[in-house]
Amino acid sequence: MTTLGTTPARAPRRGRPGYDRQEVLAVAVEAFNEQGYDATSVSDLAERLGLTKSAMYHHFSSKEQLLEMALGQALDGLEGVLAEPDASVGSAADRLEFVLRAAVHVLLDQLPNVTLLLRLRGNSDVERAALERRRAFDHQMTALVREAQDSGSVRPDVDSGIVSRLLFGMLNSTIEWYRPGKAVDRDALTHDILTIAFDGIRAR
Repeated sequence: MTTLGTTPARAPRRGRPGYDRQEVLAVAVEAFNEQGYDATSVSDLAERLGLTKSAMYHHFSSKEQLLEMALGQALDGLEGVLAEPDASVGSAADRLEFVLRAAVHVLLDQLPNVTLLLRLRGNSDVERAALERRRAFDHQMTALVREAQDSGSVRPDVDSGIVSRLLFGMLNSTIEWYRPGKAVDRDALTHDILTIAFDGIRAR
């Protein structure tokens, strides 16, 4: 039943073989992470999906478009963290903790896309543009760490850029071993990362 003045929600657009764009993208990202982007061809993707190459092009114009979309989703998630009110209101220490917590959630919720982002080598315009967006995020994190140091809530005897790199190095390393539904759950892992991070950098 629909309400007057509203438009019924549309089902995802599906291609001829029954896949929608997000499903095709998920399979492509899985292949890129397993084989490497450069080593994965459109034929490889079509075979995984049980499609012809022409059916693949029904969903996406090129392999590069798949890469751009996957990287965009990961980066939109990270940049969206900094756009949240809790990232700009309150003490620097509270904002830093919020951003780290939310960034962990982005990483875990978008694990395949973030894994792809972290393994980029900058071999194409799409990759270089994504790396530039990632660097901009890193610069904002460094500035937030420096602000927390200036306020006295984070120890000042460690370079802010190094702190930011080490924090995200720890966070990003989870792509190599974390598997959803196994060993450590999402909330427990978030707690452990933040506990180790802040027990190590808070002023004493």
